[in-house]
Amino acid sequence: MSAPVFASAEHNPVLQQLPSLLRPLTVFALDLHQNPELSGEEQRTAACLADALEAEGYEVTRGVGGHGVVGVLTNGSGRRVMLRTELDALPVVEQTGLPYSAAGPLAHACGHDLHIAAVLGAATLLARTRTSWQGTVLVVGQPAEETLTGARMMLEDGLYARFGRPGVVLAQHSVPLLAGMVAHGHADKPVLGASVILKVTLHGRGGHAGAPHLSVNPVLTAAAVTMRLAKIVEHEGILAGHAAVTVGSVHAGTQSNVIPDSAELGISVRALSQTTLDRLLTAIEHLVREETDASGSPRPAGITVLRRSAATVPDPQTAAEVALAHRAAFGVQRVVPWPPALATEDFPLYGDAGLSIHGCPGVSLCYWMVGTVGPRQWAEASGKTAAERLACLPPNHSPRFAPHLPTALPAAVSAMALAALTQLKSGLPPSR
Repeated sequence: MSAPVFASAEHNPVLQQLPSLLRPLTVFALDLHQNPELSGEEQRTAACLADALEAEGYEVTRGVGGHGVVGVLTNGSGRRVMLRTELDALPVVEQTGLPYSAAGPLAHACGHDLHIAAVLGAATLLARTRTSWQGTVLVVGQPAEETLTGARMMLEDGLYARFGRPGVVLAQHSVPLLAGMVAHGHADKPVLGASVILKVTLHGRGGHAGAPHLSVNPVLTAAAVTMRLAKIVEHEGILAGHAAVTVGSVHAGTQSNVIPDSAELGISVRALSQTTLDRLLTAIEHLVREETDASGSPRPAGITVLRRSAATVPDPQTAAEVALAHRAAFGVQRVVPWPPALATEDFPLYGDAGLSIHGCPGVSLCYWMVGTVGPRQWAEASGKTAAERLACLPPNHSPRFAPHLPTALPAAVSAMALAALTQLKSGLPPSR
């Protein structure tokens, strides 16, 4: 399978430069893949991106909101267009079997290494073809996306105040579609859902395992809450796929013969709308209160909101312009619809969802998906239909997730560069 973007390169002076970049970009991506860094600890990754941007003539500032990187390239008058990528990896032990696998307890199991290389590639193309466009390119390498804290940190550190309010912010994310494909959401519908991360502390009365009747076991309360939460979406009459409530962690006790005083649940609540999310939060509070009352808990449960994220809803006009450019470059068969998903991001904070932080209304957001699955992996996936095969492929956050760089990287670079060009003022003379 050849990279589909080259078919349009002869008509696009920016994409004409891409073939010469692919080898160094691939080396760059492989290096990032082998050296993942946890959220908030992305010092080396940030330095790699910052150094590469400086080499292409960007004015680079490091250490914005932690390890955030900002590169600015001004090329005449025009719109300020921001290209955003994430820097962090996950606490996952890689099991891809690739010769360049990360060694240790961390892995780029969500494709952020591909995202960084793609944004660097697009930024490099734009820097080397300045006669083709006018405006300002703002490249942002964001830390701590996986913990939903990095965008806020950069904005609170004055991202827009220090480097200018962008007219539009562009981002893309890798997903297990065929590499070379791009997916766009439906107009006015979310690409990704909203979420709330909760910590629920259930209180009991500790004691001896041989005399449970003299104690209140919070582990049993935690089990009852967990079992009821498994069906709360259905119980609330919410359509399947529109919301999810997941107990992702349970912490209680240290020994089997000691009944602890407390148990702690880590809960992820996700929905495609804020209204549905709020409804679920109210239902969870009622459920927890009912179970603690029934258990005889000595005091009410503590429910703490650790993090929130809004739904990612692209600006319809910007999304339509970008999708049109992608269809022209990739072909209509390779640009497919993306149904709303319950994955979540802190990306909306760059727009109106973060207005209370940055104070800049009307920043347009555009967000799309890029495929990562190589031809061999696709051929080996079981299933008779495309949907059945996709369901068998390793998803994001799996220890076996890894983009096929020979096909995914050129497409991701092209997708980002083309999106930027739709928002920058053309510097080319009018065609005759």
